[in-house]
Amino acid sequence: MDLLTPQLGLLVWNVLAFLILFFILKKFAWKPILKSLKDREQGVADSLATAEKVRAEMAQLKNENEILLAKAREERAEILKEARFTKDKIINEAKDQAKIEAGKIIVDAQAAIETQKMAALTEIRNQVGNLVVEISEKILRRQLSDKAEQENYIKQLTEEVKLN
Repeated sequence: MDLLTPQLGLLVWNVLAFLILFFILKKFAWKPILKSLKDREQGVADSLATAEKVRAEMAQLKNENEILLAKAREERAEILKEARFTKDKIINEAKDQAKIEAGKIIVDAQAAIETQKMAALTEIRNQVGNLVVEISEKILRRQLSDKAEQENYIKQLTEEVKLN
């Protein structure tokens, strides 16, 4: 049991050593320890403030990015809308131009047909006139006294002359 209860001298020397160590630590080590703790606390607080500031900046940048993306989508939609409008305009202009060209071609073709038709009619008239003159000339050259013989002769001439 002597080991569990210390003697008075040992207790005094332990208290005296503790007090000396306490005063030495208070005089030389306590201020630097407190200063380093305050510096560490200030560093942690600064780091937290910086982290909060960075988080706020990131949130602001995210909002700005979302705004920019929305604007880009709107611009893309506007560009696509303009492109569709331009495409439709070009197609309609091409259709209108094709209709105008087709109308011109039809008018030109109708004019050419009408010209050829008139030329053909004129040629037919000329041939009919020539045939009438030839038949009349042959009839007049031949003098027939009988009317029936004259009609037979006209029929014979008309059968001989073939129309082209």
